[in-house]
Amino acid sequence: MEQYKQDFIEFMVQSDVLKFGDFTLKSGRKSPFFMNAGAYVTGDQLHRLGLAYAQAIHDTFGLDFDVVFGPAYKGIPLSVITCMGLSELYGKEARYCSDRKEAKDHGADKGQLLGAELHDGDRVVIVEDVTTSGKSIDETYPKLKAAANVEVVGLMVSLNRMEVGKGGVKTAQAEIQDKYGFPVASIVDMAEVTEALWNHEVDGRVVIDDALKAAIDAYYEQYGVK
Repeated sequence: MEQYKQDFIEFMVQSDVLKFGDFTLKSGRKSPFFMNAGAYVTGDQLHRLGLAYAQAIHDTFGLDFDVVFGPAYKGIPLSVITCMGLSELYGKEARYCSDRKEAKDHGADKGQLLGAELHDGDRVVIVEDVTTSGKSIDETYPKLKAAANVEVVGLMVSLNRMEVGKGGVKTAQAEIQDKYGFPVASIVDMAEVTEALWNHEVDGRVVIDDALKAAIDAYYEQYGVK
């Protein structure tokens, strides 16, 4: 595993973004882990998060794109900090863009989008925190295509939960990839998280012990891709 992935996994735990225990998801599933990207709140946390997204995008999609697009609401700061990370690490000047839940009907920046204006031919990378159903992409992809004839290079999320999507056969990420035709990737996936944290200490405590590892394995036996 690349060092930046190991560091990112520990960073998620230290930031209280990735938690382990007993959680009920929106889907109704009982999960032994939960991710809340809204827990990244400090300047240092956001800086490190932006660098992680930038490195993952560079390593997965390359740097031949023009815009980083973040679906509202959590995607708005993600698009901004990712652009900053790309500039810091690679000298890459990408523009940020996000959508609004409701179009603005006045002012110089009125319309459905905020940030950079999209142009025909723009190559776009989408950033999200986590994808469980693909609903936000179903909502925002039409807005992107309505704004200009853009090409989506790929979607980058921070964590791939690696569980079946709405179709019950493939992961949500694979379903999006099949539906829209662009690659979907993650900074890390839950297999890497489990590998990195099983019987491994972070700040003096073992994050995933044998009992929790068994619970995670049981969860994927039920909800993982067969």
